[in-house]
Amino acid sequence: MNIKIINRHNHIKGEIYTIGIQKKTIEILFLLHAIERIKKWEIKKEMIVETLLLPEEVLVGHGNRYIAHRRYGDHLVRAVYEYENDLPILLTVYFPYRKRYFKRGGTYEDKIFKGS
Repeated sequence: MNIKIINRHNHIKGEIYTIGIQKKTIEILFLLHAIERIKKWEIKKEMIVETLLLPEEVLVGHGNRYIAHRRYGDHLVRAVYEYENDLPILLTVYFPYRKRYFKRGGTYEDKIFKGS
C-alpha cells in the first residue's frame, strides 16, 4: 500500500504531518518528545507513519492510549499514541527487540486508518 508524507507544518506541541494513503489524507501530530525519540533511535519517519497507519497489531496502553507495533527485522517500531478531538497524537516511539513486545499480530484495539 502506498503511503506518502504530503506535508509537515509546525504546531506549538510539535509537528503535524499530512499523510496520503488510498486517496485519503490523514493528519497526525508528532509531539516534540516523539520527534526527539525518533532522532535518538534513528528511525525513519516513513517507518513511524507506516507503523501508525498499517500496524501489525495495536494494543491498549495506559489510560486512553494505544500502542502500534510493526516489525522491522529483529526489531519493532513501538509507537504510543492517543487522540485529542479525533486527531491522532504520537506521544513517543522506540525500537526494541520484537521478541520482547510483539504478541502474535492480528490484534487491533484501534486503527487510525480505518480503510485497512
